[in-house]
This record gives sequence, C-alpha cells and structure tokens, in this order.
Amino acid sequence: MTVRRDFKEPARCRPDLVIGRDELFGAAHEQLARGGSVLLHGPAGIGKSTVLRALAAQYGTAARTVLRCSATESESHLPFLALADLLGLVLDEVSERLPAAQRTALESALTGRGESTLQRDGLALRLAVLSALRALAAEGPVLIVADDLQWLDSASAELLGFAARRLGDTPVQMLCAVRTEGQEYDRHLRASPPDTLAVRLGPLSGSQVSSLLDHRGYTGLPRSTVRDIHRTSGGNPLFALELGRALAESPTPPRPGEPLPVPTSLRALVLNRLGMLSAEARRTLLVASAGARPTLALLRAAGRENAEAETAQAAELGLLATEPEGPAVRFAHPLISAALYAEAPAQDRRAAHAALSTAACDPIERARHLALAITGTDPEAAARLAEAADRARDRGAPSVAASLGLLAARHTPPDGEPGPDDHRLQAAEDAITAGEVDLARDIAHEVLTRASAPTDRVRAWMVVIEAAGQALGEVDTVYPQALADAGDDPRLLALVRYQLAWRALVVEGDFAEGREEAAHAAELAARAADRRTELLALAFQAQTETLMGHPDAPATIKRALREPQDPQVACHHNGPGATRYRWLIMSDQLPEARGTVAALLREVRRRGMVESEVHFVRLLAETELRSGHCGRALDLARESRRLARDSGIGEVPSAVLTSLAEASGGDVRRALDLAREAVGQAEEVGDQIYVSRALAALGHAQLVDGDDQGTVLSLRRVRELEQGLGITDPARGRWQGDLAEALVRIGEPDEAQELVDVTRQHALRLGRESVLAVLDRAEAMVRAARGDHEAALARLTSVQDRLGKLGYGLEEARAAFALATLRGTPRPLGPTRPPGTTGPGPTSYDEAARLFRRCRALPWLRQVEAAGAAPPVQPPSADSATLDGLEGLAAMERQVAGLVMEGATNREIAARLFISVKTVEATLTRVYRKLGIRSRVDIVRLAAGRRPK
Repeated sequence: MTVRRDFKEPARCRPDLVIGRDELFGAAHEQLARGGSVLLHGPAGIGKSTVLRALAAQYGTAARTVLRCSATESESHLPFLALADLLGLVLDEVSERLPAAQRTALESALTGRGESTLQRDGLALRLAVLSALRALAAEGPVLIVADDLQWLDSASAELLGFAARRLGDTPVQMLCAVRTEGQEYDRHLRASPPDTLAVRLGPLSGSQVSSLLDHRGYTGLPRSTVRDIHRTSGGNPLFALELGRALAESPTPPRPGEPLPVPTSLRALVLNRLGMLSAEARRTLLVASAGARPTLALLRAAGRENAEAETAQAAELGLLATEPEGPAVRFAHPLISAALYAEAPAQDRRAAHAALSTAACDPIERARHLALAITGTDPEAAARLAEAADRARDRGAPSVAASLGLLAARHTPPDGEPGPDDHRLQAAEDAITAGEVDLARDIAHEVLTRASAPTDRVRAWMVVIEAAGQALGEVDTVYPQALADAGDDPRLLALVRYQLAWRALVVEGDFAEGREEAAHAAELAARAADRRTELLALAFQAQTETLMGHPDAPATIKRALREPQDPQVACHHNGPGATRYRWLIMSDQLPEARGTVAALLREVRRRGMVESEVHFVRLLAETELRSGHCGRALDLARESRRLARDSGIGEVPSAVLTSLAEASGGDVRRALDLAREAVGQAEEVGDQIYVSRALAALGHAQLVDGDDQGTVLSLRRVRELEQGLGITDPARGRWQGDLAEALVRIGEPDEAQELVDVTRQHALRLGRESVLAVLDRAEAMVRAARGDHEAALARLTSVQDRLGKLGYGLEEARAAFALATLRGTPRPLGPTRPPGTTGPGPTSYDEAARLFRRCRALPWLRQVEAAGAAPPVQPPSADSATLDGLEGLAAMERQVAGLVMEGATNREIAARLFISVKTVEATLTRVYRKLGIRSRVDIVRLAAGRRPK
C-alpha cells in the first residue's frame, strides 16, 4: 500500500524536468534501485526538494508503502510531529503487531493522549518505531521520504535515527533532504542507514540557469541579463527564478552598468542580519557592493576610513567572507551585494559611485562610476565613457565596451558629435563581438525607430542581420530596406552586398550566386577604401571557391591574405585567417592547420571575440578528430557546444561536430541524438549548408551504430543536396567513403563503385590525398564483396600505410580493421582456388585494436574487440559434389553459402563480408532458390555430400 495520496507529484516534477541534475539524479536513482538510502544536502534554494520529489515520484512506485514528512521551522518545537506525519496513517495497520508497552507508548506519542516523552518512555518508543517499520516491511518494501531534516523536531529525529541504524537488511529505505552549508551533513548521515549515499547539490551552470528560466516561462530575457542572473544568484535555482520573476514583472529593465533588481522576498532572505550593522558599516558595504573588485585599500581611498573594522564586523555576521591571504573584500553570496545595493536609496548609490569615480585605479572603472554618479547629459562624462569603451575593446572586453557605450549614449546631448546613436551602434557592434546578440538586436531596432541618416540605418540593419546568426531566412525583409538606405554609396553597398552573399549561401544554397555577390562586395569596398569589408568579402569568396572546387580559389586566398590587414578581421571566424585554415585542412596539411587555428583561438580569446571563439574551438576539435585524437576532440567539441548554447551562437555547427566526435570517441547513441537534433534545427531555419552537414554526421553515427540502411538513406540525401548546392570538393564533408562502405554492406557494390569513381575524379583534380586513400579503402571492400580478395588485401595494406603517413590516425585504424576482417574471411571456392586454401596469415585484430586505442576511439574499439572475440570461421572444405552444386552461384552467394557450411551465423557472415545482416538474409534466399533447397540445414547437408530432404 502507499499512504498519503497527496504525495503524488505533478508532471512538472518528472526527472527529465529536473534541470542540470542528470548525473547526481542518476547516481541517486541507482543507489535506491540497489536497495540503499539517499541523503540530499546543500544550501537553501539549491533544489533539494525538487530532486527529492522527482526521485520519490519515479522510485516510489517500487515501494508498497511510502511514508512522508516535510518539517517546517515554525513547527520544529512540537515533539513527535514528524513521527506523526510518518506513521499516523499506518498506526492502525501495525499497532496490533506491537507488544503492549510499545503500542501504548507509540499511540500516546502520535495522538497526543497521555504524557509520553523520550525521558519517560524512551526505550519503548524507540523499539516501537523500529518494530512498526519492520512490520510494514514484512508486507513489502518501505520508502521514507523526509524533506528539510534540519527542521525535524528533536524527538522525531532521535527516534528515526535510532531505527535507521538498526534496520539491517529490512527492506526500508530513506530518501531525505537537509539544508547544509559546506560539509555539515555528517550529523544527519550518522542518523541514516549505514548504506546511505550523501549527494551534495551544487550551483547550476550558466546554461542550466538559462534552461531553468526558459522552462519556467521567462523566455524573453536577453542573454546578457541571463548571465547577470547566473552571476547574481550564484547558480542557486531558487534565487535565479526569483530574479527572473522580478525582471519579467518589472516595467523598466536595469540601466547599463546597474545591478539587477532584487525582489523583496530575496532581500528579506539575505539581509535579515543587516540591521545588526552600524550605519557607517552599512555605508561601507554599500561602497563595496558598488565596486567591481573591492579591496580594503579601495574602500579607504573612497573615504571609508574605518573599512577594516567595519568589514570585520560584517564578516562576523556572515555578510562578508574576507580572503584570509589577500586584500579582497568578498560578499558571502553575490545576492547579498545585489540586495544591499537595491535596498539603498538612489542618492546613497550615486554618492558611492562618486566616491569610487576618484578612488578606483582603473580608468575604465573610474569612467563607469562617474556615469552612475551623475544624472542627465554631460558631454565631458560622455567623452570619458567613449574613451573607456575604446580601452575595453582594445583589452579584449567587448561586453564591457558595449555597456560603456550605452552609458556614453545616455550622457551625450542630442546635438553632440558624435551623437548618441553613434555610441549606441558602436555598442551594438561590440555586443555582437561579445556574443550578446539579443542586446545588439534591441539596440539596432531602437536606432532604426528614429534614425534618418543612411549610414546609421545601414549600420543598424547590418547588426540586425548579424544577430540573426544562421537563421538568415528570418530577416529576409531586411535586405531590400538596407539596399534602399544604402543608395549609391559604394561603402554602404559593399556592406549590404557582403550580407547578400551570405544569404545566397545559407538560405538559397547557391554557391555561384554567393561567390558573385562576394566579389561584387569586395570591388565596392575597394572603391570606397573600406579595407575591412574588402577583406571579409575576399575571404568569403575564397571559401566558396574552395568548396566549389573552383580553380581561382588559391589566387583569391592570396588576395585575402595581402597586406594591409585589419587586426580584427585577420582573426575573425569569417576572415582570411580562417579561410587559410580551411584550405590547409582540406589539403591534408594537418599540423599547419592545427597551428593556424590554435593561434587564431588564442587571439580571439585575448580580444574577447566570443562568436569567433565558439567557431575556432569547434574547428580545433575538427582538426584533432581528423588527426585521430578522439578524446581531445570530444572534450573540445563539448566545450564548443557549451559555449554555443551559453551565447546562442553556432549551436547547429557545434552540435554537428559534437555528434561526429561522440561517434568516434564517446557515446554513439548521443551522437545519433545530436545529429538528428542538428538536422531538425537546420531545416527549421532553412540553412541548406548545415542540413547537409548534419545529415552527414547522422550517416556517420548510423554507420558506427551498425545501421547500414539508415546510413545509406542519410548519405544519399547528402549527395543530392551537395549536387544541388554545387559542392564538388569531397574534402568538405568526407562522407563518400562512409556511403560506399554502407552500400557494400547492403549488397549494392555497383553503386558503391560508381560513387568511388565519380568522387575520385574530383579528388584527383584537387589533389586530395586523404580522400583518395579513403576511396581506395572503400573500393577494396567492393572488390572483396565481388570475390577479388587478393586485390582487396593489397589495396587495404597500401591504404593503411598512406593514411598513417598523412596523419589521419582514425582512418588508418579503420583501414587496419578492414584488413584484419578481410584476412579472417574464407575465400570463394572455385577452380581458381583449391579447396582449403587459406588467406595470407591468421586472423588478427591486434593492430586495429592498438590503433583505435591510441586514438581513444572507444566505439570502434568495442567493435574490434567483439570481432576478435568471435570464433574464427575456417575456410570451407567441400568435395567435388559440393563444388558442382555451388558452380551456378554468384561470387557473393558462394561466399555466404561457404560460411553457412561452416556453421557461421548471419551476424558473423555480415561482419566478415562487410555486408549487413539483411543482405545476408536476402542472399541466402537467392541461394535457396538457385540450389532448389529450403533452409540453411540443406546447405550443410550439401557440404556433407548428402542429398537435401
């Protein structure tokens, strides 16, 4: 039975909706499934109750009886209250099975009749609780769910602990949660069953806070605001949700540079000790909360002469956690700082900023504090803020530059030069660089509502287009308006034409049109002496020409790399440096490609270029994957995807690369999920380029998973898409070898050979040596399927050596695997091969396993180990009658029949002949028909020289 019907949880508590707790949720669930107990602990608001409810909802169905209590602080003084919650509804069921003294003591404690106390009925009560739990467990498993153990009345806590320590093998489990700071859970763990697993809930990451806010309906918040929520909440989900709610309900968002508004509920929670501070100490803390990196020296410079004593007083009250070996003044929780600032009157906040505007050492900080200390327009302050924004940009802090730019706009007079909108547009462009696309888009739309100057309008349109990312189809109406605003100004037209080149590529999937638009943009930019736009357009033109296999690609790359270079463009993910990287990796120059992209990544991190960082981390992962460093590639790919999700930039490309890395070095099921997700997202936004790339990743994951039919379906679509897009360079996606291999496995060697022949022509024309080697590997499989084992073996041996020299470690290992598999395959019978002739040496997968292990290619390594563990299949030995009976079969049919004669299963035959199980089944059907037999048994009888029945 299950008691307390109100315990049943709503749908929102399903485990899949417990944000950011997958790993610990899994560990706790496994512990419960093993029959153990779980103690969840962590600070207030960290999500213990949510996880507790979700675990109980999922695991509670396995228990016959569920006992639940949830204590509160206001009731913690009432003795036996928690015990009454736990056992009150089952008292009638168990009381008759208790000894009289125990029954009397327990009934008295639970009902309040009589004067039972632990001092008076201690032993009887303790034994009664233990006996009651054992009686319930005799009828089936019991689960005790107890929340907020810290508020349990002392009597109930003592009784529950006594019973828990003595339950032994009795099927009673405890699922509890307790509020703790640090490691203060030992006392509660000692009162739990001996096999209890203590699970600490820590803060959520930025992306997890974002997911939590989205799940609760706070979806309209800019990413920069979500980042502030994560910082202010310290990753505490309760605090984050309260901050999100306050922002959603606030009619006016916080101004640039200001902390988030803190709702009253949280102010009361974190500032209940503030009243114990002196007025002067409170002012000192306000100055500290306004500062970016407060120290005792800074506070004294800001006029707080007794800062040391006042911060010590605050630390004693738990408001500050001063560094033991440093001058920093650190609040115990970021929310305390935010709440203190929000609680202060506006004039006190301005006074704090005014003091810091002269005390701070950093000129950027001084300018920010000056802006927050004054009201209204102030040309001098605006100039200082614009200068500080330039400094921040040069330091690689575009997010800070954007914030300072908005402050400069606020303090610039309407007739100022530069004007307020100039500062706003620069702030929007800085926000794009910092990956804060929502903020950039909002600024641009604000400017467009009033700007009339063509330059301002076109700049704003460019921000709107850039902020769309891969979803360029969603801003299709912008391009005609931008062209109209540009008029006949070559500088403005170059900006618009450059964006039209991207539209042609991403939305239309037209490489030829994209190349023409980019060339036109480069010409216009050169005429207007806009070197920045010219370089971007040339880099785009070179990239499209490379993918098209256009003969002008090397010359265009050289033009894009000529001096003078723009430092910002040189390291941009769409700049000449990135184009050179793509050329290097497609030309098999892996060490040079790795060095190039690593240098680009260092530079964009120095400059704070978040969008470029996302792309370069992904490209570095791709380079490591090509080189066969699967573990390193997987780590980088996951990092790229985290960055992409946090910033909202490049999520589809990062998911595609992570899928490839998971299939090679991680979890194949995860690879399949990521690839399907990427296909759906790319189709949703109409990005033809990444529909193709995501399908290629899906096909590869399906190949590793053994789904040959799925591989063929996915990669045939890729072939059709790339033909339509005009992509002829096979080094772009490198999917052709996978498709050819899968075609052989499903019994389509002719289509596989045709694909190899067509692709080889392009690879030879472009000098793609690694592609040629992979094609030769696929062709060896075609030859093996057709019965030409000797040629297949020779080809595979050569391929493995070539791929090793080129540095493609994973492809080299795949060639070794194919070679080992082929060496273990019996040769087809016939006049050209005497019966019983074996292949060149014994079957051995050791080399393939060694190479896959070196690559950390775990999914592939598992395949090798499974193949090596399978019993070897000996070549069939048949008499003349058997040979005569097989003469009418095709090569593939003879091989399958020969393996059946030796007792191989369909799966073993598929592995040895590079075909799928379904192909084996279809081949056997043809064998039966040609030989006039009905089953595998009849083939075995033929091998024994007996007539089939």
